[in-house]
Amino acid sequence: MSGGRKYIPYPFYWDDVPIDISFVFEKEKPAGKHGFLQVNGENLVFADGTKARFWGTNFNSGLNFPSFDFAEKIAKRLAKIGINLVRFHQLDAEWATPNIFQFTKGKRKGHTLDFDPESMKRLDYLIYCLKNEGIYIYLDMLTYRKFKSGDGIEKAEELDDAARPYCLFNRRLIELQKKFNYDLWNHINPYTGLAYKDDPAIALTEIINEGDMFSRAVKIPRYTKELDDLFTKWLHDKNLEKPAGDIAYPSDNPVIVRFLMDVQMSYFREMYDHLREMGVKIPITGTNWAINAANRKTQAVTDFDDGHIYWYGWKWKENEKEFMNDPMVTRPDTILHALSFQRQAGRPYFISEWDEPWPNEWRAESPVFLAAVGSLQNWSGFAIHTYSYSALKGIQITGKEVSSQAIGSVPYREGVFTTWNDPAKFGLFYHSALLLRRSDVKEAQKCFGIKIDDMNLIPNVSQIPALSLISEKHKVGMVFGESGDHGGNNSSGGSCCCGGCGNDGMELVPPDKKLVDSSMGEIISDTGELYRNWEQGYGWIDGGRTKAIYGFTGKVPRIELTGVSFAVKNDFATIALSSLTDKPINSSDNLLLTTVGRSENTGMKFNEEHTLLLDVGRPPILIEVIEAEIKIKTEIPNLKVWAVNAEGFFAGVIPSTYENGILSFRVGEKFPSLYYLIQAE
Repeated sequence: MSGGRKYIPYPFYWDDVPIDISFVFEKEKPAGKHGFLQVNGENLVFADGTKARFWGTNFNSGLNFPSFDFAEKIAKRLAKIGINLVRFHQLDAEWATPNIFQFTKGKRKGHTLDFDPESMKRLDYLIYCLKNEGIYIYLDMLTYRKFKSGDGIEKAEELDDAARPYCLFNRRLIELQKKFNYDLWNHINPYTGLAYKDDPAIALTEIINEGDMFSRAVKIPRYTKELDDLFTKWLHDKNLEKPAGDIAYPSDNPVIVRFLMDVQMSYFREMYDHLREMGVKIPITGTNWAINAANRKTQAVTDFDDGHIYWYGWKWKENEKEFMNDPMVTRPDTILHALSFQRQAGRPYFISEWDEPWPNEWRAESPVFLAAVGSLQNWSGFAIHTYSYSALKGIQITGKEVSSQAIGSVPYREGVFTTWNDPAKFGLFYHSALLLRRSDVKEAQKCFGIKIDDMNLIPNVSQIPALSLISEKHKVGMVFGESGDHGGNNSSGGSCCCGGCGNDGMELVPPDKKLVDSSMGEIISDTGELYRNWEQGYGWIDGGRTKAIYGFTGKVPRIELTGVSFAVKNDFATIALSSLTDKPINSSDNLLLTTVGRSENTGMKFNEEHTLLLDVGRPPILIEVIEAEIKIKTEIPNLKVWAVNAEGFFAGVIPSTYENGILSFRVGEKFPSLYYLIQAE
């Protein structure tokens, strides 16, 4: 009990999930069966014309090198919950064990010039297992590599992870990246018989993770002089005068901004061309976070856009864990304005990192909300950050994955981002995967392009009012400066965020034009399938094969969707209902129902404001019992509602009635659970 609420144990096991929906996507196995991924306008499509949509996760650092037994089981576990993409992240992190350069700690390795054979063997087998289960790979290149003096690097001890931002312009660092990329993409996987560059199961890649010329100061004298020399030459070539005063990188001076954009685009072009020359065929992006318009515009020289976004506000210290405990659903603007800022009109868009991390008690609001908006926007997919950092079995509680209070000197890596055993987020992945991969929410009918000329603009709705709420109503893309003035590799040319989807075209608007009136306190998509009321703090999704409610749903006596209604007793809950067949809910004989709200470890303790974690708690993981009356209009008269426990057993039958074509039942009173299967006898 917590605050008068009822909780039950619902542990998640590392090697399985309670319900298996992999049969829904059985025809997608193995990954790569449709050929290499390509760009077609704003869409990612396979060689045979099949449109690609991905619901994924990140594997961080050590998790990319599991034992064979772990790889086999984790691949099947992911497929069962609907995941079809894994981003291999932080392969090169020195602090990780294993990493791509060194499988174990102990022996000193003073360079990063070759790969550890055992690490590669395990990475190869993981790819093989994921591929067999229909799961694609997003392969990172430069993320956290700690360059060494043995690599022939000057002042290596002064460089941070990935040597950002110096790695974007220093010739030795660029040549080392090329060698790494050549060795990685030409490596032959003995379990698939293919080089990485020749395996269509490896679908996406990025040149550098969160690397740019606009977010980190250039301050090491040896490298500052190098950039100064490049700037002097650039000014001469452009016939421009040097700006007055001291020169600093980065800067808001328009001349320096333009120079840094050219440096960054030159780096992207060089790395892109090198990958293509060596035979890499798949879509390539530059980097993956917002920073400012200048950074986002430079991505146009690559194939697709990639974004990162988080809803959190930690003040995480060694012995004091303070966190933001705010729900998104009660805010007019959530994280969508920052996400949309990172997508250029007419280009494919993938979000390779997102999270509303533990211990925010409202995090169950986010998975289905983002998946539904992604489908409305025709985004190509999501990968949550993260599944886990380690391939060890770990500690069986949320928020704590390792024994230490930090990994690589970063406190929140101890398990705050870990999602594999979090019922409040990972528990909703069945429905999120179905929503996005099947397009259970229709694409928006109208499209806007927000025209940005000021390259110093950041994704803030106070500076860009046009971004406010638009992502929940219409399609939107950014147009950074003159369309096509820097060129790119996307055949669409960045001219329309409708990308040949059959819409009438894109309406260009200035950034200061507010497109959605927030004074109403609510918004509905132009398809009529998405709704959110931030004053009452709830939202709903009303697709044909998936319907869901989320947020403070207990404030509303009954939420009526098309053919389904919910009357929720709890103050906060997410309830999702999906057809597990090709048919809509009202004619399906196999439905999955998930009810989840708060999730805690046993014995977790917080301060009174629920903003300071006092005790992480112990196993087992607990979920709040969600009590609700549900009515489903259905043509199937003999449906039975089964509660499914954490081990995948039918715990018991939920009493129900079927009258006048309506199936009615209450959950939470008898055999309370996270999951319920509603199936015809």
